[in-house]
Amino acid sequence: MRLAFCGNDNASAYNISAGVLRNVCFVDALNLVPHVFLLFITFPILFIGWGSQSSKVQIHHNTWLHFPGHNLRWILTFTLLFVHVCEIAEGIVSDTQMKSRHLHLFLPAIMGFVAATVSIVYYHNIETSNFPKLLLALFLYWIMAFVTKTIKLVRYCQDGVPFSQLRFCITGIMVILYGLLMAVEINVIRVRRYVFFMNPQKVKPPEDLQDLGVRFLQPFVNLLSKATYWWMNTLIISAHKKPVDLKAIGKLPIAMRALTNYVCLKEAYEEQKKKVADQPNRSPSIWLAMYSAFGRPILLSSTFRYLADLLGFAGPLCISGIVQGFQNTTNNTNTTEKVKDPSNSYLSSEEFLRNVYVLAVLLFLALILQRTFLQASYYVTTETGINLRGALLAMIYNKILRLSTSNLSMGEMTLGQINNLVAIETNQLMWFLFLCPNLWAMPVQIIMGVILLYNLLGVSALVGAAVIVLLAPIQYFIATKLAEAQKSTLDYSTERLKKTNEILKGIKLLKLYAWEHIFCTSVEETRMKELTSLKTFALHTSLSIFMNAAIPIAAVLATFVTYAYTNDKPLQPAQAFASLSLFHILVTPLFLLSTVVRFAVKAIVSVQKLNEFLLSDEIGDDSWRGGDSSVAYESCKKHTGLHTKAINRRQPLRYQLESYEQPTRKQTRPVEIDDIAIKVVTNGYFSWGSGLATLSNINIRIPTGQMTMIVGQVGCGKSSLLLAILGEMQTLEGKVHWSNVNETEPSFEASRSRNRYSVAYAAQKPWLLNATVEENIIFGSPFNKQRYKAVTDACSLQPDIDLLPFGDQTEIGERGINLSGGQRQRICVARALYQNTNIVFLDDPFSALDIHLSDHLMQEGILKFLQEDKRTLVLVTHKLQYLPHADWIIAMKDGMVLREGTLKDIQNKDIELYEHWKTLMNRQDQELEKDMEADQTTLERKTLRRAMYPRESKSQLEDEDEEEEEEEDEDDNMSTVLRLRTKMPWKTCWRYLTSGGFFLLFLMIFSKLLKHSVIVAIDYWLATWTSMDNANEVRNADDVESTNKTYHVAVFSILSGAGIVLCLITSLTVEWMGLTAAKNLHHNLLNKIILGPIRFFDTTPLGLILNRFSADTNIIDQHIPPTLESLTRSTLLCLSAIGMISYATPWFLVALMPLGIAFYFIQKYFRVASKDLQELDDSTQLPLLCHFSETAEGLTTIRAFRHEARFKQRMLELTDTNNIAYLFLSAANRWLEVRTDYLGACIVLTAAVTSITEGPNSGFVGLGLLYALTITNYLNWVVRNLADLEVQMGAVKKVHSFLNMESENYDGYLDPSQVPKDWPQEGEIKIENLCVRYENNLKPVLKHVKAYIKPGQKVGICGRTGSGKSSLSLAFFRMVDIFDGRIVIDGIDISKLPLHTLRSRLSIILQDPILFSGSIRFNLDPECKCTDDRLWEALEIAQLKNMVKSLPGGLDAMVTEGGENFSVGQRQLFCLARAFVRKSSILIMDEATASIDMATENILQKVVMTAFADRTVVTIAHRVHTILTADLVIVMKRGNILEYDTPENLLSQEDGIFASFVRADM
Repeated sequence: MRLAFCGNDNASAYNISAGVLRNVCFVDALNLVPHVFLLFITFPILFIGWGSQSSKVQIHHNTWLHFPGHNLRWILTFTLLFVHVCEIAEGIVSDTQMKSRHLHLFLPAIMGFVAATVSIVYYHNIETSNFPKLLLALFLYWIMAFVTKTIKLVRYCQDGVPFSQLRFCITGIMVILYGLLMAVEINVIRVRRYVFFMNPQKVKPPEDLQDLGVRFLQPFVNLLSKATYWWMNTLIISAHKKPVDLKAIGKLPIAMRALTNYVCLKEAYEEQKKKVADQPNRSPSIWLAMYSAFGRPILLSSTFRYLADLLGFAGPLCISGIVQGFQNTTNNTNTTEKVKDPSNSYLSSEEFLRNVYVLAVLLFLALILQRTFLQASYYVTTETGINLRGALLAMIYNKILRLSTSNLSMGEMTLGQINNLVAIETNQLMWFLFLCPNLWAMPVQIIMGVILLYNLLGVSALVGAAVIVLLAPIQYFIATKLAEAQKSTLDYSTERLKKTNEILKGIKLLKLYAWEHIFCTSVEETRMKELTSLKTFALHTSLSIFMNAAIPIAAVLATFVTYAYTNDKPLQPAQAFASLSLFHILVTPLFLLSTVVRFAVKAIVSVQKLNEFLLSDEIGDDSWRGGDSSVAYESCKKHTGLHTKAINRRQPLRYQLESYEQPTRKQTRPVEIDDIAIKVVTNGYFSWGSGLATLSNINIRIPTGQMTMIVGQVGCGKSSLLLAILGEMQTLEGKVHWSNVNETEPSFEASRSRNRYSVAYAAQKPWLLNATVEENIIFGSPFNKQRYKAVTDACSLQPDIDLLPFGDQTEIGERGINLSGGQRQRICVARALYQNTNIVFLDDPFSALDIHLSDHLMQEGILKFLQEDKRTLVLVTHKLQYLPHADWIIAMKDGMVLREGTLKDIQNKDIELYEHWKTLMNRQDQELEKDMEADQTTLERKTLRRAMYPRESKSQLEDEDEEEEEEEDEDDNMSTVLRLRTKMPWKTCWRYLTSGGFFLLFLMIFSKLLKHSVIVAIDYWLATWTSMDNANEVRNADDVESTNKTYHVAVFSILSGAGIVLCLITSLTVEWMGLTAAKNLHHNLLNKIILGPIRFFDTTPLGLILNRFSADTNIIDQHIPPTLESLTRSTLLCLSAIGMISYATPWFLVALMPLGIAFYFIQKYFRVASKDLQELDDSTQLPLLCHFSETAEGLTTIRAFRHEARFKQRMLELTDTNNIAYLFLSAANRWLEVRTDYLGACIVLTAAVTSITEGPNSGFVGLGLLYALTITNYLNWVVRNLADLEVQMGAVKKVHSFLNMESENYDGYLDPSQVPKDWPQEGEIKIENLCVRYENNLKPVLKHVKAYIKPGQKVGICGRTGSGKSSLSLAFFRMVDIFDGRIVIDGIDISKLPLHTLRSRLSIILQDPILFSGSIRFNLDPECKCTDDRLWEALEIAQLKNMVKSLPGGLDAMVTEGGENFSVGQRQLFCLARAFVRKSSILIMDEATASIDMATENILQKVVMTAFADRTVVTIAHRVHTILTADLVIVMKRGNILEYDTPENLLSQEDGIFASFVRADM
């Protein structure tokens, strides 16, 4: 057949006698002209453009600014493309009804399609290179196209073509589109003036694009890239080469920064406040504020959502149409085709839509559009949610900075509540925003669905809908139960963590006393409770999964059975599959509805909490620290000072006071009025917000440039006075005047400008930032090396800094965890000294310091450093021995000022007070004598060293993120990293699955496969049933029909019932398996760790081990099972769908190959990027939460220093960092979903086309399409779940890394029954040639030690740090590796004994006293073996009997965690009692007296001599005088014994080491 443009079956085709324009074919040819013109013009320009691409000014990739009407142009062009597709289809369909080919019917349309595509590509290139003059070509094209189409339309009107004809409609629509595009083009000329105007407009790209740090391009790219997230490609592909870090994701664009959104929300909230200002009982509405700030994007998102939902119904309608059409064609094959008259070659719309291929293409386009709109809606809500969260965080933070302190101290707002606001409530609101479009989209979706079902199936559809609606409340009920179960699980796991933490902290003691199993079982008990509540959690999870899977089956069953028995007509395949697909659509909103309702309820609660917080009291205005303004200011923390022993130099204080008669240090000049820095006039009364005055009748003045001391008893209001001056308390009456400081000394003022009204304040409770030591001291001031050095020396911080792994660049853990109290206090004082302020307030800076340090600080820091700078100092202290240094003294009592003046004044005027002070000083002197010995600082430094150094891994004990990275680095070097980053951790998955037991694993796999086969069988049966009915229609045999119906319905019901039961079984087995795995993993982990060698605990940071028990266990308990369930379900659904389609039409498999390859690459790239982004999101969240809690804790300090702005800035930075990570994560999810959805749409298209051409019968066509549609829903779940599972398997991997650790060897050669019951009776110890090392790859710490200790001897061991004293004591308990020699106790070699037996028969008292939470009885005797009398006896020996008797409950009195409710000395005595309770004949004391004062130590010595008279006692001493009374002294050095004799003999050797030790210690 020859091809001809106008067809060769019509002679009049080329006839133009009626006028050129009357010829249809000519008009169509005319339509070709503009398209060809455009292609000719643009192709060369595009090619030249591609060539010179590199020379373009590359502003930020290729996102230039857009021309006006940018989005409208894209939308119009896409609509145009769609209409072109319709035109092509119409042309081809019309053409098939002709005798010969009529190219003019579809060729111009195809050219138009190509031209439209080229136009948008061309436009995009012009836009990115910003060369608007070239747009003229497009302008001409739109005009020509408009004119030619109009001619065609006019021609149709003249011919009287009816409006119902499709071609007429299409032409009309195109005229409108071309007209609009022309208008857009004219608008660009009007705005940019690039032609016809003299002065073209100069444009600059948006600020964000000039800043190369902004990598988030969603707001700036063109519409197509926005819809498909094309701009994300670079990031996702680069993730493959190197991990995504914060630098790769850059900064947030300005419009999304927390500050921008905060300003919006704040303004909206202030509006609301104004509205309710006159109604006192109404509070401003945060909801309305949120709506006015973020309403527009929410409306936009909802619009997208509605469009997507309406397009979603295209699926079922198209299926119905295609199956119906297919059925008709198969039934009508015998009827002859009617050939149309070529002159009347018009199709009506109905005829067009009856064509099956047209429907398939329409379905494809509808799917793509629906998915694009849905993802756009998700993206807009996510972005809005993130913006809202940023704004809320900023609002909360600003409020925290203005909170009145009485609120915090009176418990109206606890830190916990503030942390919850930040961590929980803001996230609840963010999530609510994500889900809120569902609230109004879902009802519409449900109503639409039910109407369509009713149209398809009549009344019986309502039965199915009723089933769904009735079961929905159960979903809600299950959801609430789930939340409850989760809460109780949380409570138990907190308790379990507390216990685990205690075990890990006291692990050394537990091992030495062989008590690990007792404590282990107590953790296991809590774990069992936790597992019980996890069981209910799992049960409800599996029920909700079951409901989700079973509801559609039940609904379908109800509907079709009702239909079969109520309707005479048999069920058509078209009806059946359309309604099936509708049911699938209906279930999702109903399932989600329960979640959304739950979130809505939570959001309402969160908003109430937020509102309460935002309306709570604030402190007053900031005008008060300038000059003479009065104070109307509220409150801050109330500290009652800890009454610490005041300590002093050796010279008793009386003399100092006597000799003070003549002022020695400097002439105190009469204080003139202008020398007063601050005065409180007119009877100040201040309160802590309760209305009762804490301070009353205050009239004081603080002289400029001098030192004022405030003294008084504990709780007399000294700290409150400072805070009142700082304006943190509520002023009931009175004023605080701040004079304009230092105007008297202009020269000085010039030399160093100071921050005028800021006060350097060191609070009583030290407050540190989670930052480096240096940052804590500098605190935002400029760094000055000399000054910094002077300050650290004055506070004697240098030795402590030297101990830290990175010096002063060491990060202090959250709240200064890895420092002792004294060290933290000194850093806070150093901060106050370093700041360049006129006024320094120090609140009891000596409380946690020992005598040497306080003296040094007083001399160097206060007298030298501050006085030289002529700074005004106010010092609160208990140490009266420093009074002589004060220029001005304020003595307080019960919230009133008792006396004010110089020491001289007080001595003259108030003799009584002066004498009272003198007697106090006497007492302080006596305490001094005792205290001189115990040097607390060296001990602190020792603990610090101990904490820092065995932990070779990292300085940062608390910051696990780094440790985990480090762990991973050890696993793999850079070469293997890339391979490993893309590989799924299958090995770990297998380990996880098998840890649940093989039976359960088999059961799970089997039931899953069975369930999916049954579900496929149900649909398959439906297909055969409906197709058979159609076949039966022809042979109208009624009896066959009825038996057939019963048979079909019966099989269908049985299959559905089986499906529902299997749904329940599978969801239960998965959860059950997850639980068993979690149970086994935790059990193994706990036992492994408890039995681990002591070296493991020395080298592994505690935080790391705890993290396995908290975060990782939580993931294994609660997150992996649902992910696994979802993953297996979606994978099997996709596989069964593909199998089903391929069964119906084998050709489908061929088309599947390229799609499969595309899918493989998409998931491979996505998983890597997603994992990185998820880690970034997690790691940026922690610092943000820490910053909030830090701020709330250090409010007073921040406000005194006037550093609010700096902290706000930091908060905004942290929020933005977290938000950008989260934004990128959600953008990556959208990237994935758009791609998998498009793949799904392609699968639907191929399935439709192949089944239409090849399909066996209409039932299978419907089945194939139904399954293809479900694939689109589940493909992205497969990838998302894979990515999630990969991240979660990290937890299993970490737990497993601990499980491979070697345990201590607990079994000895001897059976416990072979060891005598009362061994060791005598206590005789022989040490023969002993060599000891900590691990077999380390150097020996003891080399060939030989010693013999007779029964009952008291032996002292001394030597320098690191000489092997403690290692010897550990060798007795086999805590270290004895690789040569042996220790024989009472004739038994200890290496042959089982460890438990050995350790339970010896006693040891450790250097650090450790108590556990529980009763006193439990602490002394956890095994509950002893009688009460025995316990009382032990307490009496340890001098604790009276104290314990006075406690409520006596022996059952509670000990708090770590024994915090007893002093260190008392704790040590408890440890002694504990050792006594265990009647062993050998006692080892490892520097047991290091942390107690002299008095307690003497008691201890006496006790040991009397109570342990008949036992062998080995004392390891760090102060030699404690072992002068021993029977035998061993001096060690570097693991060898140097001297071994009685103390008398050793002292007589003048040049001996022992003698030199004793001399040094005297």
